[in-house]
Amino acid sequence: MADNRNLLGVLKAELDFLEKGGYRSTGSSSWRPQFIFEDSPTCLNPNAPAQRRPCSECVLMQLVPPERNRERVPCRHIRLNEQGETLDSLYRSGTPEEIEATVAKWLRAKIQELEGAKKAKSARSPS
Repeated sequence: MADNRNLLGVLKAELDFLEKGGYRSTGSSSWRPQFIFEDSPTCLNPNAPAQRRPCSECVLMQLVPPERNRERVPCRHIRLNEQGETLDSLYRSGTPEEIEATVAKWLRAKIQELEGAKKAKSARSPS
């Protein structure tokens, strides 16, 4: 079953979740760090290890480079900036604050890009 969510809406919800501190440790999950996308409402499989849907069905897959589509967690390989940083690389070298700041900046830029494309498309289409 494909993920029928709108990419723009999902990214806006993700930014809202991030800005409201959704990835800061909570009492129930403080035994491990929170992972961007995976531990948010964005994920198709939040807290559902028994009935996991394949990542290939997720709306975020359109942002994953094709050569990374078969990774165990493909969304960790979305390119976040000009330097080619991904969540995978940031988890190895960045602090939680740096990771959140990088992702927030990327989300804002991607949302702006998608909104601009949506406006341009509606301006071209006849009423």
